[in-house]
Amino acid sequence: MTQTHDRLLIIDFGSQVTQLIARRLRELNVYCEIHPYQNVSDAFLKDFAPKAIIFSGGPDSVMREGSPRPPKAAYAMGVPILGICYGQQVMMHDLGGKVEAGEHATAEFGRAYVTPTDKRDDLLTGWFMDGTGREQVWMSHGDHVSEIAPGFEVLGTSPGAPFAITADRTRHFYAVQFHPEVHHTPNGKTLYENFVKLAGFTGDWTMGAYREEAIRLIREQVGDKRVICGLSGGVDSSVAAVLIHEAIGDQLTCVFVDHGLLRQNEADEVVSMFRDHYNIPLIHADESELFLGELEGQSDPETKRKIIGKLFIDVFQKHADTIDGAEFLAQGTLYPDVIESVSFSGGPSVTIKSHHNVGGLPEKMGLKLVEPLRELFKDEVRALGRELGLPDSFIGRHPFPGPGLAIRCPGEITREKLDILRKADAVYIDQIRKHGLYDEIWQAFVAILPVRTVGVMGDGRTYDYACALRAVTSVDGMTADYYPFTHDFLGETATRIINEVKGINRVTYDITSKPPGTIEWE
Repeated sequence: MTQTHDRLLIIDFGSQVTQLIARRLRELNVYCEIHPYQNVSDAFLKDFAPKAIIFSGGPDSVMREGSPRPPKAAYAMGVPILGICYGQQVMMHDLGGKVEAGEHATAEFGRAYVTPTDKRDDLLTGWFMDGTGREQVWMSHGDHVSEIAPGFEVLGTSPGAPFAITADRTRHFYAVQFHPEVHHTPNGKTLYENFVKLAGFTGDWTMGAYREEAIRLIREQVGDKRVICGLSGGVDSSVAAVLIHEAIGDQLTCVFVDHGLLRQNEADEVVSMFRDHYNIPLIHADESELFLGELEGQSDPETKRKIIGKLFIDVFQKHADTIDGAEFLAQGTLYPDVIESVSFSGGPSVTIKSHHNVGGLPEKMGLKLVEPLRELFKDEVRALGRELGLPDSFIGRHPFPGPGLAIRCPGEITREKLDILRKADAVYIDQIRKHGLYDEIWQAFVAILPVRTVGVMGDGRTYDYACALRAVTSVDGMTADYYPFTHDFLGETATRIINEVKGINRVTYDITSKPPGTIEWE
């Protein structure tokens, strides 16, 4: 999707937190893109025409022959540049300074404190204001700058980094040894805010503007042709569907594959919302008997996933073939999917990560892709959903996996176990909502375990299933920690599930973080 906004280029040198830089800038309504250093040529720079450039951190050493470098043309563009950690070192090295290998006294990993010099700069507006005369930052460097490049001056120092903040005011080049994008640099957002102000960004990257531009570009791409959208009921595909429908109306048909592995009342909610409320042409493909029949007797997680993935493609194609003149397939691909599909070490990868189990369909069906969300992060998709008028209860829903309840049912899947699981999950989510915790939690669900346990209810003996409650906090799902419910909440929830759900007599709470565990059970 071609942009008309002012653009900032992030040249990625392999840092694990480069995505966080982009998130911080997007929060400031600045449009930015991440590109691996090896993909950034002189021609690319000219075509991209950034208003400013950021060099990310990275694990390499600038003193190693063949280590990552930005193109020399970047320094000659006349635009502000901010170098972060390895980005600072590469800037100093390229411009005539000196970098030395790490020594115990100069390596810094973790929390550190920067103090200002007597030189003031607009980059540091709002810093060093709390009365302590210092700012907490997050360091992660072995090598260090031992001599700054000509034209630079020192604005801040730390015990292990005498050149923690440097600037060449004439050329608007700035460089910091720490990571302002991470949570452990509490005032880091202010530094980015100052940098984009210095670069002249006006903050024109809004969801209102994106919506208008996306609609225009969808119309240009599609023309009078028809589009099929694989609707899962999740936030991404739902927002994509509503956006595309706003652009081209009844040229869009959604195919909602109901594989019988959805949560309680979920199919009815999706059909009601899209067919009745939005009046979007919708094929409700109720294929639950087919899916559950094929899954019968299967207990291996990978086998179950492959069966569901293959059937999904077959079923989707069967129903899509009934739509005359369809030339496009809509997918809810997000920007993290795009970033992950571009290998840092090897350039662009062969395929973009498949989305909602429709991977392989475009090639198989001869369809072209419409991906109106491919420049957005998840929180931006939610903001766009609000802009489009989707209800908050829908936009704020926890992520739900493509294979559905199949991966929350370790062992063999049966209709009985799925019915028990749906009821238990509904009680658990109701409890979370009643206690006002839903929006604090990234994802919460029940897993039904492939084990029965002995229990006592009244004067009778029971032999029923055990279940595990799972709730995690996360920013992006890449790492996660368990949610610290009170014992009162857990006790109350366990009592409700055992009393209200026939078939469960024991409730446990999963306190595994990711890593080492995954969020889902399979």
